[in-house]
Amino acid sequence: MNDSQLLRYSRHILLDEIGIEGQQKLLAAHALVIGAGGLGSPAAIYLASAGVGHITLVDNDTVDLTNLQRQIAHTTERVGQPKAESARVTLAQINPEIDVTALTERVDDARLAELVAQADVVLDCTDNFATRHAVNRACVALGKPLVSGAVIRFDGQVSVFDPRGGAQPCYSCLFPQDQKFEDVACSTMGVFAPLVGVVGAMQAAEALKLLMGVGASLAGRLLMLDGLHMEWTSIGVGRNGDCPVCAKK
Repeated sequence: MNDSQLLRYSRHILLDEIGIEGQQKLLAAHALVIGAGGLGSPAAIYLASAGVGHITLVDNDTVDLTNLQRQIAHTTERVGQPKAESARVTLAQINPEIDVTALTERVDDARLAELVAQADVVLDCTDNFATRHAVNRACVALGKPLVSGAVIRFDGQVSVFDPRGGAQPCYSCLFPQDQKFEDVACSTMGVFAPLVGVVGAMQAAEALKLLMGVGASLAGRLLMLDGLHMEWTSIGVGRNGDCPVCAKK
């Protein structure tokens, strides 16, 4: 690291668990953030400020005025612009030393596999079960850790699904892909703005810990937040031995 980087990341370097070695791991890392909205905005911002060397943002949507209540990577002036590109501009302003790739596209399974293969950690910041399951399948197949978050109304949840752990569950163990779950959209149900910031920041924290190999991740646990009463609940998540996604792994 040069003098500028030593100064920029000095508060990380002061932490015994991180130090120069941990910060160098972040600088050499590649994070894939799928979704640049409510969760993806704070998650990507913290990854960038922490010094993750390469961040790929994937989102096929454009910035809408209704997004600005909670999607902090975007501004009023960027309404109508692609979200991935808008977020890229924000990250560059925060940390111009990192590489940010903005992809405005809806990715299919083949494209997902290509993108996941290039990443060291994947953050699922999407809002529908079909995409979440597709991301999970790619992460399991390629052995990449997945940090998953979700928020609706006053409720949030976050977990880590790490196929490198052997006996750890995948997302499909918790929410089987052959069962029908109703997607609930913010446009119809509403969402408490700060809650996406809380969960998105936690996704970033879990991703950074995974990249540096410090602490204990949320693998095997689902952390749920009742934002109306500000109560956290942690439940254990076991692996499904018959899971069609990860059982053979």
